[in-house]
Amino acid sequence: MKQWTVAGTKNGFDDLKLENVAVPQVGENEVLVKLHAASLNYRDLIIPKGKYPFPVKAPVAACSDGAGVVVAIGSKVSKWAKGDKVVTLFNQGHQFGSVDIAASQTGLGGVLDGTLREYGVFNENGLVRQPSNLNALEAATLTCAGLTAWNALYGLKQLMPGDTVLVQGTGGVSIFGLLLAKAAGATVIATTSSKQKADTLTKLGAHHVLNYKTDINWGETARNLTPGGAGIDHILEVGGPGTLEQSLKAIKYEGVISIIGFVGGTNSKDSPQILDALSNICTFRGVYVGSRAQMEDMVRAIEVNNIHPVVDKEVFPLDKARDAYEYMWAQKHFGKIAIQIA
Repeated sequence: MKQWTVAGTKNGFDDLKLENVAVPQVGENEVLVKLHAASLNYRDLIIPKGKYPFPVKAPVAACSDGAGVVVAIGSKVSKWAKGDKVVTLFNQGHQFGSVDIAASQTGLGGVLDGTLREYGVFNENGLVRQPSNLNALEAATLTCAGLTAWNALYGLKQLMPGDTVLVQGTGGVSIFGLLLAKAAGATVIATTSSKQKADTLTKLGAHHVLNYKTDINWGETARNLTPGGAGIDHILEVGGPGTLEQSLKAIKYEGVISIIGFVGGTNSKDSPQILDALSNICTFRGVYVGSRAQMEDMVRAIEVNNIHPVVDKEVFPLDKARDAYEYMWAQKHFGKIAIQIA
């Protein structure tokens, strides 16, 4: 079978290798999945660049996100049957409750072989049912970005109808946050720097869209859009030091700022300090995807609300996966980048 392997973490995308390898064998508690689609996350881009802060054991089959069909099961498997449509779980060991050190070291595409290949073997507990309303390309986007957004909104302080949610930009987590929050009856404020993207965010259901380039104090603007100027209940913080200052200006007392990424870079002399959580009476929370139990909850919500992930117009075949990496690194995408495998 064909497989994209992260051969190392020093040479960037040059460490991505398309190889021909044997189809993996199924153990007694494992499932063989014929993968139909995968999708990329910012995490996948920084792993070969050596910038990922969690465990990596190269060489490893790339990517965490995948959807496919069960084609063989081990002798002790009870959860799945041949023909079942499934989606991968990001941290295979994170089944329920809080993530722990052991579970954090079971990430697909980092420590364990991932999804950028034609077939994959996974423990039966490392998969969830594909939502019945989604195709494989859509379902392949749920593993990381979808579950991260769900965990941010429900994992610590549950999102309630009438709450206000702020999402930054038009990457995978932010778009999922918009869709999930809108379905829950929340008011959604989104940020972007593009008029075209702003129009699309409005069509997706954002109640307010702020241009962070023309409004450098967008945090204060966002706060003023909330009832009584009280502030935002949930902020999905993906920018890092460059956006955190404005997030603090926007957050409500007892609100939650979910720290998800650092697409704006990691170095800033003026970055807010941890003590700012006290002076703003808010919670900074690092979010590391989520558990299988949370993902099953998300799948049910996606089905009952008929939520469809936003997949970028450019879908790449498996042979051109490196082009997908370059496309995402150049920030040409809107929503999730999908890779068609079969």
